[in-house]
Amino acid sequence: MAVIGFIGLGNMGGPMAANLVKAGHQVVGYDLVPAAIEAAKAAGVTIGESPAAIAAAAEVVITMLPGGRHVLGVYGDIAPVARPGTLLIDCSTIDVDSARKAHAQAVEHGAASLDAPVSGGVGGAAAGTLTFMAGGETDAFERARPILEAMGKKIVHCGGAGAGQAAKICNNMILGISMIGVCEAFVLAEKLGLSHQALFDVSSTSSGQCWSLTSYCPVPGPVPTSPANRDYQPGFAAALMLKDLKLAQEAAQSAGAPTPLGAAAAQLYALMNAQGEGSTDFSGIIRMLRGEG
Repeated sequence: MAVIGFIGLGNMGGPMAANLVKAGHQVVGYDLVPAAIEAAKAAGVTIGESPAAIAAAAEVVITMLPGGRHVLGVYGDIAPVARPGTLLIDCSTIDVDSARKAHAQAVEHGAASLDAPVSGGVGGAAAGTLTFMAGGETDAFERARPILEAMGKKIVHCGGAGAGQAAKICNNMILGISMIGVCEAFVLAEKLGLSHQALFDVSSTSSGQCWSLTSYCPVPGPVPTSPANRDYQPGFAAALMLKDLKLAQEAAQSAGAPTPLGAAAAQLYALMNAQGEGSTDFSGIIRMLRGEG
């Protein structure tokens, strides 16, 4: 079993670190939020003095942080002190350019590196069923695989540095667009007098079928586990969906890729956030489309 540093013990990082402890690893964590530290300690995580102190003693360091500047700041602290060959795995969702800069920092100091953002939300983090999209060298990926398997059920090597982030933002652009489409269909069905269950029964078994409908249905009833049955408690918050859609738009502009539906989805989620609904599950955008609130 490995000595693993885990920096960022929030809603996602905390349960992920706990699953590494359950798998038998020695996990030394760090966070700036006292409540996150206490929850991690209760799950068996040892708390380190600083990211640099953790990196100096760990075989593997995992980061789960809010944005690219946070990742680059932490990598600036940990890469110079990590022992040669230490594996650095960033599971944050950040822009592709920052991911590639983090890789470069790691390589400069003799560390192996992966960008490995996740899909599956807080529920998947707690259940250990996340999907990991990894970018980096094949050797680094194979070293990371058994560690990632303790936290997820699907581990995909997407390519070189930054490829994991590219896969994540493309996937979540699909998700944001499809959720809006499903929500619009239910709003139209309501106006036409069609019941939620009738639309679900038809679309879930025909050409309208998609994950946003069958796993995360935005109206109460048809899918009992969806946030719609809990007054749209996240789940996956609308603020996080907006973050990912903005990252997708930045990447699209940089690459010269036309993404008109992605741009429209970003505008709609920006409006939802501007209405004070950023902490609501992203499927709650159906309420805005109805004109509620």
